[in-house]
Amino acid sequence: MNTSRIALVTGANQGLGRAFVEGLAARMQPDDLVLLTGRNDQRVTDAAREVGLLAGTRARVEGRVLDVTDSEAVARLADDLRARHGGVDIVVSNAVARLLPEESQAERADEFIDVSNTATHSILRAFGPVLRPGGRMLVVASSLGTLGHLDARLHHLFDGANLDQVEYAVESWRSAVHHRTAQEAGWPIWLNVPSKVAQVAAVRAVAAERREHDLATDTLIAAVCPGMVDTATSRPWFSDYSQAQSPAQAAEAVLDLVFSDHVDPALYGELVRSGKALDWHDGTPPVEQDRLVTP
Repeated sequence: MNTSRIALVTGANQGLGRAFVEGLAARMQPDDLVLLTGRNDQRVTDAAREVGLLAGTRARVEGRVLDVTDSEAVARLADDLRARHGGVDIVVSNAVARLLPEESQAERADEFIDVSNTATHSILRAFGPVLRPGGRMLVVASSLGTLGHLDARLHHLFDGANLDQVEYAVESWRSAVHHRTAQEAGWPIWLNVPSKVAQVAAVRAVAAERREHDLATDTLIAAVCPGMVDTATSRPWFSDYSQAQSPAQAAEAVLDLVFSDHVDPALYGELVRSGKALDWHDGTPPVEQDRLVTP
């Protein structure tokens, strides 16, 4: 019987994702395996090699090329981990599309939604069934992921929705952006708000179906907010990044959740920040001119 633990981090060759890999590799055991994934073969290979050489690395680190927007590739990887290892113990879904303030939100909508939302749906669908008892599956979101950040007209699309309904809502939003009817329907211009709400809603949907069984086996599914992080992706959006955390600092609270001895039922299926669940119904719709990254 395979007793080693298997961890997977998407969007992991730089920034926060790489910090998750480094932290996992330092806290796991020599027989354990951490898979560092990204889209670029050379970057993934280099990052895995570099992490493996870091002082403090204990677990094995391997690179895998994975385009999270390719649902078939995500499913193949899940099937491969089931066949080779009997499943996976830790999944951290962290991929994000970099967006600059001067870029058109509408023109970048497809890529942003594919990486942040379609990929989240694929990860949840593919890896939920292969998550071993006692496992942890976390989707990195932000505090913008609470329902109150959306116009009240849109709340019914996500509140209490199942995963298919969340997916339908996301595609409806995408279509509205393309047809230039999004603002009229209440969708904000800033893609990050509905994207994060939809990510958390997807996690809540999957968790609602599994809650009883997962809590009985000390298994956790949740969304996580790492706080304000100084990375190449987020830095262009900061007016003041002096208080931002380094990726390594931001990863610590998430890793503490991964390695917690027991799952707190109050955190299961929720958006968790610094060990506490954020109120799903909290928040207010943002002013469009204020597009600073919110932790």
